[in-house]
Amino acid sequence: MHARSCALLVLSLLPLATTSALAADAPTIALDSGQIRGSASSDGAINIFLGIPYAAPPVGPLRWKPPQPVTPWAAVRDATAFGPHCMQPQILKDLVLRDPGQSEDCLTLNVWASAKHEAATKLPVMLWIHGGSFLLGGSSEPRYDGTALARHGVIVVTINYRLGVFGFFATTEMAAESPQHAAGNFGYLDQNAPLQWAKRNIAAFGGDPDNITIFGESAGAVAVNAHMASPLSRNLFAKAIGESGGGNGKSSVPYPSLAVQERDDEKFSKNTLHAENLAALRAMPADDLLKKSSPKLFSHIPVFGPSIDGYFLPDTIAAIFNSNKQAPVPLLAGWNADESSFETAAKVPGFGVNNLNIMLMQNFGFHAGEAQKYFHAANNEEAVRAADDLNALLFVVYTDWAWMESHSSSGHPVYRYYFELVPPPSDISLTGAYHSDELEYVFGTLDTRSGAKWRPEDRRLSEQMQLYWTNFAKTGQPNGDNLPNWPPYGAKDSWQVLHLDATVSARPDNLRDRFLFLQKQWNK
Repeated sequence: MHARSCALLVLSLLPLATTSALAADAPTIALDSGQIRGSASSDGAINIFLGIPYAAPPVGPLRWKPPQPVTPWAAVRDATAFGPHCMQPQILKDLVLRDPGQSEDCLTLNVWASAKHEAATKLPVMLWIHGGSFLLGGSSEPRYDGTALARHGVIVVTINYRLGVFGFFATTEMAAESPQHAAGNFGYLDQNAPLQWAKRNIAAFGGDPDNITIFGESAGAVAVNAHMASPLSRNLFAKAIGESGGGNGKSSVPYPSLAVQERDDEKFSKNTLHAENLAALRAMPADDLLKKSSPKLFSHIPVFGPSIDGYFLPDTIAAIFNSNKQAPVPLLAGWNADESSFETAAKVPGFGVNNLNIMLMQNFGFHAGEAQKYFHAANNEEAVRAADDLNALLFVVYTDWAWMESHSSSGHPVYRYYFELVPPPSDISLTGAYHSDELEYVFGTLDTRSGAKWRPEDRRLSEQMQLYWTNFAKTGQPNGDNLPNWPPYGAKDSWQVLHLDATVSARPDNLRDRFLFLQKQWNK
């Protein structure tokens, strides 16, 4: 699996203000595994519980096993600090994580919940799956702080899950010891476990176990798409949100079969790790395993990712959606205007119309002439834009579109957005409305972005997006008072798209012919 197919550019951030110190009256919750004591936001409105174990440490004999139950504890457990993030290569030196460091013992989650809601009211739950190519990131990133969203009457849960070789590695020995004869998707099974945990425990925080929304960005959105398809997950949540990621249709790296995954990983195990069997693999120190298995982001070196394992995913995601066997839930999804700005054609000296035509020939062969109608460029500036659009389509945009098309055609509610507000300059070097740019707007954490001088339109759009997202979590549709109307996405509504900009408005998709051309070329 290539990292770029579902990557999340994890960018430089500043930490949020710390929560109030633990006090004698700190909130205490009884879980099925024991009691926890958290803290509160500075104004006392939001209770915060951090580093809650949702599975046993996946170490020793539990490395490359599905998540196992937590061992209950007797004393009240402190829940005022994030747990360690999962093992990952140190690719992005400016990644900020508010936790003690990395560890294999990383299967924890965090909860933000109102301290003042009425006991009889069950609050909707939003469970966040972070992105990062299934290779990077963690639930303690400052931009994922749940305080602002929780103020809108939802409970926010963020999770860690195993990454890279620890989360997506498969051998025939692993499959042989599995009752389901499956291996590889341990990171996906980790993500499934907090959904089960929430079903059992979220009522203790005031949440509604029957009204859970899963949401994620980039690889996290790829995961949301997969959970909608998985028979293990699709009955555990009521709504889904996907930001800049999908899984249906053409992908630069489709999910391999379990047999292919086993073949490739066993070759890697023998030639690179010099391990002859599963016992030797489990005996390797975690740091050694990480060092020997870590690629460079966007290096096109195969990395460890999801597969069609026959258990979590019994078939391809496209096949499951095409047969209408996915979770029958409302879906809110979309992407940003400049998804490929990290590899923009503008970086290529002298990039122009001829270069674009070569790209079209490489991607569409004998249909390159027809493709010119949909990626037209009269000058070099337009050629850069068209090339960036094509790269974005190959990266995440087309699979996101195909996801919404498939789900809508099955008769399920879909709401599509297009995030295009260009942010003010910051310490981030990317241009335009780049991949992951919307995250601080969604979470109401703009001030975690280093160096940005936010404008009134940024603050306003962030508030609007928080309302749309939380309204959707509450009711299955995003509209509410004092918000521009967001029509459903579908043929009878003229394929409406909500444009998230300084002025928010909905209008029909003016690029539908381009997508239909790609569908004809890529879904053969």
